[in-house]
Amino acid sequence: MKLLRYGPSGSEKPGLLDDDGRVRDLSGHVADISGDALLPETLTRLQALNPFDLPLVDGLPQNDLRLGPCVGNVGKFICIGLNYADHAAEAGMDIPPEPVVFGKWTSAIVGPDDDVEIPRDSEKTDWEVELGVIIGKGGRYIDEADALSHVAGFCVINDVSERDFQLNRAGTWDKGKGNDTFGPLGPWLVTKDEVGDFDQLGMWLEVDGHRYQNGSTATMVYKVPHLVSYCSRFMSLQPGDVISTGTPPGVGMGQKPPVYLKGGEVMKLGIDKLGVQTQKVKNAE
Repeated sequence: MKLLRYGPSGSEKPGLLDDDGRVRDLSGHVADISGDALLPETLTRLQALNPFDLPLVDGLPQNDLRLGPCVGNVGKFICIGLNYADHAAEAGMDIPPEPVVFGKWTSAIVGPDDDVEIPRDSEKTDWEVELGVIIGKGGRYIDEADALSHVAGFCVINDVSERDFQLNRAGTWDKGKGNDTFGPLGPWLVTKDEVGDFDQLGMWLEVDGHRYQNGSTATMVYKVPHLVSYCSRFMSLQPGDVISTGTPPGVGMGQKPPVYLKGGEVMKLGIDKLGVQTQKVKNAE
């Protein structure tokens, strides 16, 4: 299944994408794509529905029908740093002996095609296409062998980052990671059964048509089951929590010389089987 949320910002409704690429309304079956709607038993119930029996929503998704973040009411937005061997090399940093974990504020979350805002005083706003993992069944101290049973599905994430705030402003990375609009999620949450081998997904990102990132989840150092298990040692995971798993090479900071986003540019990014995002970049007022 491809689950999604559609409609105006703050008033999104739950839906799914049918085989014709149209949105079907799920409001009669779940209140939102969040929380308990992501539990395994709920997903099983939704998968038993015939999409063509559900109400058809007017408009085409990502055209004249806005899509919101594919998960609502996210409790925790957990990010993993330096988790691609080729990106660590690009950054001139060693592969960390354990996953680097940091938080992104949930107020950063926006829809997959909403504008991304360059913060005031920023000169180094950067891009990062990432595989997002959506938690279905919660838990803590999760065994790695059982970790995938806690995953509802996957999505595309753009881990937008302000590098000066992140690295040079006397503190943790969080200062440069959680600005408003720095967390586009979607276009849809794709359930595990439809994704298949998530260790071999191509991923890419372009700015104004120039491709900067062109990688694969195959170069991920710490794989999804390990990350779910590892994070659960330090916090309980709840349905709807999001783990952003790191980025391949090609970020702006890694260019020679570095290249950063400017107002008026357009980012386009995607991951095999998970869809595409498009964001216009604007300057903060």
